[in-house]
Amino acid sequence: MSRHLFRVHRWLATLLIALASTALPAPGRAALPAAVDGQPMPSLAPMLQRVTPAVVNISTRTRVQVRNAYFDDPMVRQFFGLPASPRERVEQSLGSGVIVDAAKGYVLTNNHVVGGADDISVTLQDGRTMKGKLIGTDPDTDVAVVQIPAVKLQALPLADSSQLRVGDYVVAVGDPFGLGQTVTSGIVSALGRSGLGQDAPGMGGYQNFIQTDASINPGNSGGALVNLRGELVGINTMIFSPSGGNVGIGFAIPSNLTSSVMSQLLAHGKVERGSLGLQTQTITPRIAQSLGLKDSKGVVVTSVTADGAAERAGLQPGDVLTALNGEPLRSVQQLRNAEGLLPLGSSVRLGLLRDGKQREVNATLSPEKLATLDGGQLDPRLAGVRFSELSQRQRDQGIHGVAISAVQPGSRAARAGLESGDMLIGIGNQRIVSLRMLRGLAGVHLRQLVLVVADADGSHYVLIQ
Repeated sequence: MSRHLFRVHRWLATLLIALASTALPAPGRAALPAAVDGQPMPSLAPMLQRVTPAVVNISTRTRVQVRNAYFDDPMVRQFFGLPASPRERVEQSLGSGVIVDAAKGYVLTNNHVVGGADDISVTLQDGRTMKGKLIGTDPDTDVAVVQIPAVKLQALPLADSSQLRVGDYVVAVGDPFGLGQTVTSGIVSALGRSGLGQDAPGMGGYQNFIQTDASINPGNSGGALVNLRGELVGINTMIFSPSGGNVGIGFAIPSNLTSSVMSQLLAHGKVERGSLGLQTQTITPRIAQSLGLKDSKGVVVTSVTADGAAERAGLQPGDVLTALNGEPLRSVQQLRNAEGLLPLGSSVRLGLLRDGKQREVNATLSPEKLATLDGGQLDPRLAGVRFSELSQRQRDQGIHGVAISAVQPGSRAARAGLESGDMLIGIGNQRIVSLRMLRGLAGVHLRQLVLVVADADGSHYVLIQ
């Protein structure tokens, strides 16, 4: 592939010399020669003719409830004769997708393109528009799978993205700014990018991005990043830009990762992730000095979950993890990526330092065990509510509280507006930061049971009668 592109540059140089030494043809008849020095002109067009029919435009419509403290007041609604049902607005978005299974109509795209959408429309290169069915999404990797009717579709083959090298040529195909299908080219400028934050769309909790200077702009999300053979090496997902425009730093999710996530979404409707069952901390110079370490490399184990994978492998608090599957372990994020990106049941080889001696252990990623509590054990008014401790990933992000994992329909809590997926952060004036703290309130009967609950719209009070 590199020799081919060297010849491309050599031919282009030869062409420029030939054009500079040749008189221009008459106006209206200028054309590039089909060959230079007997060599055919190089072009990406034949490859793109195979690729572009598999790249689609995706448009979504999402109905969002509009909340207003003034008009949500029942007395205000009654005075103005407003309906009790909440007002809504419709949000629209555009993105791209890639057909990866023509026989079944499966389309890979980004979670931030289709996640939460009420209506999904997929438009093919030939102009056909089809209704898309959301098969599943994984916000943590920003991958989603949509299905369309499998009628005369063309799919892209998936390449082994682990074979990519910095400097390999790649081509991005998508629908930036809703202009229509657009092709840009560049190279792989970095591999394994992570730790990019989680505030912008596309920045999932588990990151292993391909970085490219092929132009990626708003609307390219979910589109294809292909190699010069026309194979899918990544799903374009985001850009880094201080101004909002392209500055030559774009990111794509590797095809190996998207393939793994898609397999789980098709099989289970969600991604089942394993856990090592431990907490770690970055080693600072001060911590290194207190542990008697020569340097600050690796991460230190601060706690081990009882009967978790780490405990079964023999890990202990105070162990310094120095290697992961034979590669140097440099950060807590790197370890968390391994937990989140490797399939459940995978064996992880960990190099560690204990009492000044190097060791190596194998741990098998197992399902994370989260303790739960029946709300009825706290207060009869909370019967039908199940509380759960937060996941390790949530705790690593500095989130505090207790998850509300289930609310029985028709219960007092349900009638008060409590919903599964909400987070309990307080009861009355008492802040709740853990399930253990919540369990300590069992038997304490409060005259008024006022919960402080956080959801996607912020925090609010819920009064349980």
